[in-house]
Amino acid sequence: MERHLVIMARAPRLGTVKKRLARDIGALAAWRFHREATRSLLARLSGDERWTCWLAVTPDAWARDRRKAGLWRPPGPVRLIGQGGGDLGQRMGRVFASLPPGPLVMIGADIPGIERRHVADAFSALGRSDAVLGPADDGGYYLIGMTRRPAYRSPFKGVRWGGEQALSDTKANLERQGARVALLEELQDIDRGEDMRRWLGR
Repeated sequence: MERHLVIMARAPRLGTVKKRLARDIGALAAWRFHREATRSLLARLSGDERWTCWLAVTPDAWARDRRKAGLWRPPGPVRLIGQGGGDLGQRMGRVFASLPPGPLVMIGADIPGIERRHVADAFSALGRSDAVLGPADDGGYYLIGMTRRPAYRSPFKGVRWGGEQALSDTKANLERQGARVALLEELQDIDRGEDMRRWLGR
């Protein structure tokens, strides 16, 4: 079956992206980081023959307007879709439920350390497990993948987003469903000015 890689991203609109980061470094700098991080991610991950790359955008109008979506200039083939409404868990769940059959790996656009090997490792893990999570250093996660066999069941109900419990809540939901969960290496999330300074310091 086809492998699906989904990149979840907000439309690069000034004042609406990376709000916690913007409080530390300013709205314009946060907007530039978000836009360039998404572009860089697409440059690294799109066009790989091992998976089909999807860019799931919010708000949905950006997925329907090719001129706006062109701001990211993906070098390889990328399929654009809208995330739909609701909170993060509802939007993620909708994408997992709506794409064609096959293992699906979903990542965020604000983890600059993601490389092709992380995606490949996630798909490899799904050959042995039902789900895979990539922990972020703030208690959240930068990657979630599921086989979606024999059927998809959402693990996002009751997840405390934006805090230290997002990973543990999602993992517990998966395990309550009887899923075998694999973990990847931890990567750094960029949510605050301090995170940005640490990343640049590397």
